[in-house]
Amino acid sequence: MLAPVVYPSPAAEALVRRIAARSLGGSQKDHAAVTRILERVRRRGDAALVDYTRRFDAPGFELGDLRVSAREKAKACASVERGVVRTLRRAAAQIEQFHRRQLRAGFVAADRAGTVLGQIVRPVERVGVYAPGGRGGRTPLVSSVLMGAIPARVAGVARIVMATPPRADGSVSPHLIAAAQAAGVEEIYKVGSAWAIAALAFGTESVPQVDVVVGPGNLYVSLAKKIVAGTVGIDIIAGPSEILVVADDSAPPEFVAADMLSQAEHDPLASALLATPSAELAAAVRTALARRVRKLARAAIARESLRRYGAILVTRDLPAAIDVANRIAPEHLELLVRDPFAHLAAVRNAGAVFLGAFTPEAVGDYMAGPNHVLPTAGTARFASALSVDHFLKRTSILHYSAAALRREADDILRLAEVEGLGAHAESVRIRLAAQPGGGSAAKTA
Repeated sequence: MLAPVVYPSPAAEALVRRIAARSLGGSQKDHAAVTRILERVRRRGDAALVDYTRRFDAPGFELGDLRVSAREKAKACASVERGVVRTLRRAAAQIEQFHRRQLRAGFVAADRAGTVLGQIVRPVERVGVYAPGGRGGRTPLVSSVLMGAIPARVAGVARIVMATPPRADGSVSPHLIAAAQAAGVEEIYKVGSAWAIAALAFGTESVPQVDVVVGPGNLYVSLAKKIVAGTVGIDIIAGPSEILVVADDSAPPEFVAADMLSQAEHDPLASALLATPSAELAAAVRTALARRVRKLARAAIARESLRRYGAILVTRDLPAAIDVANRIAPEHLELLVRDPFAHLAAVRNAGAVFLGAFTPEAVGDYMAGPNHVLPTAGTARFASALSVDHFLKRTSILHYSAAALRREADDILRLAEVEGLGAHAESVRIRLAAQPGGGSAAKTA
């Protein structure tokens, strides 16, 4: 399993190229199917949601079941273990504390005489959070509810709704309802997959149209978000999960192997990599992976992930290992080295960086506070984690006095005429002519 490969080398180059080329899949058939779903929900509204939910999730589903009732919420929350509720509340508090540091204020500047220029920062009005139900509702992604809803609430969004697929009996996982309560979400709809994204993007008789849709999901969810982006804002187009561990000979091999498997168990398309200058560590991690993978409940998935997109790269030194990380731009980057902070400045491309031997990726998934919705498939070269900014709009404000317009008129006219936009120029000249003792600015050559 995962024989170490020397980097750089032709074999390593081919491996890195293949892993770096990973992206959100989806055939033309998938795109066409999702487009049909979106259009059907746009045209038929609630009727389409009920039809899809009956076919794929809950056979006995009725329109009256669409919104989770107050009674359902109370019953669900009462059934969740108190320890889980405490944990959800602690995670919610720490996520909120981190995201409050991201808030920004608008500004007004009057640096040039007669002008007032600035920016107003306002939240969007409505946000939809999609929460996968997990396999048959048995593995609900409660952390995704917290990570999607809390930054929106911190931003000041007035209405946050959640969509999640019902289980076969028409119910929603109590843990998801408890997570929604911890995140401050009161409005929950039992609808999943691409038809949930359509409902949030276009609105139906029962589900409100929102301004921003966030949250992870399967291929159909991701394709739906990609298609409706522009109609609504979205967080990111997420591909399969990934981790790259940069480690030196101080790293415990068992830690490295456990962290690689924490991502490999997600999906056969997930990627788990180690880049290290230590051939001894590379060999020890290979052994640890083979031993530890046998203990996993999702062993088959993890093995397939490692076979297809796993790698152990032996580099000439630690800077070369970090160069590999910058090239791949991983979703999760761990620095399991003696002095991780000394190497942080060299990291240019990563969704999140985990520093030190006691900071596994899992702390970021659940409890630390930074958002776990991160760019994947190399998009960390230009994209960022979900944040408060995703739910804020920035509106520019401009004011010119008559004197300020007169002072800059010739330059404005010159640029308008360079672009061949005569009406732009005329909108300035008419104001100059209207000023006392006015006249128009001279035409530029």
